Amino acid sequence: MTQAANEHASLPALSGGLYAFFFDVDGTLAAIQPQPDAVFIPENVRQQLQQLSSLCHGALALVSGRPIAQLDALAAPLIAPAAGVHGAERRDAQGELHQISLEPEVAEALQQQLQEAMARWPGTLLEAKGMAFALHYRQAMQHEQDVLDLAEQVVKRFPALTLQPGKCVVEIKPQGVDKGEAVRAFMREAPFTGRIPVFVGDDLTDEKGFIAVNAMQGISVKVGQGSSQARYRLSDVEAVYAWLERLLLQIKQDNVGKE
Repeated sequence: MTQAANEHASLPALSGGLYAFFFDVDGTLAAIQPQPDAVFIPENVRQQLQQLSSLCHGALALVSGRPIAQLDALAAPLIAPAAGVHGAERRDAQGELHQISLEPEVAEALQQQLQEAMARWPGTLLEAKGMAFALHYRQAMQHEQDVLDLAEQVVKRFPALTLQPGKCVVEIKPQGVDKGEAVRAFMREAPFTGRIPVFVGDDLTDEKGFIAVNAMQGISVKVGQGSSQARYRLSDVEAVYAWLERLLLQIKQDNVGKE
């Protein structure tokens, strides 16, 4: 679906007893910041996520390009099922960690090549995630093509890797790892299985998640502008917060009606 995707007012009413929720973080639950380490989820939103997780019996997961350790810090005190680094690492609802790792010599060679190259371009930032690397250029847009060319060179050198473009960033990650695969893995497991998936994200990295959810007859929600496979749309992060607040009220009202 393109920019004509529906605004949040048209989103269907949801019940926590029926749905499984998947949230991206940067640009969805947290406003984009100049530096990745400056990103935060407001305290009241973290509390609402914790309430929603409880109301849907734990069928809520964070699905992000960030490592799981960062997701835990951002969402604290909530410790939810999570897919980090686009699914290269995934913690299921039982706390078991599923991880795809690079060979140590490959990771070392990659990091050295990337560090040496990006050191030439002031304002760019290399984020090493162990099994993936994020090349940020938000503060150095004049070097966008340099960074993209570097990433292309790396994946040609290491065919087991692939590129994941994002907003002012390109990530180098293992082949076969994406948010759609992560969502599908969660949906095969309790407490997600048998529910209708709801995926909320804002970036190119979320498109495969939208496609996976659409194939399961779920609800895909794009945050912000731009063409998307998502079937619904929220205008910005603040709209996500407003929708989350209304969602909690609706679920609580539904629960009262069942008593």
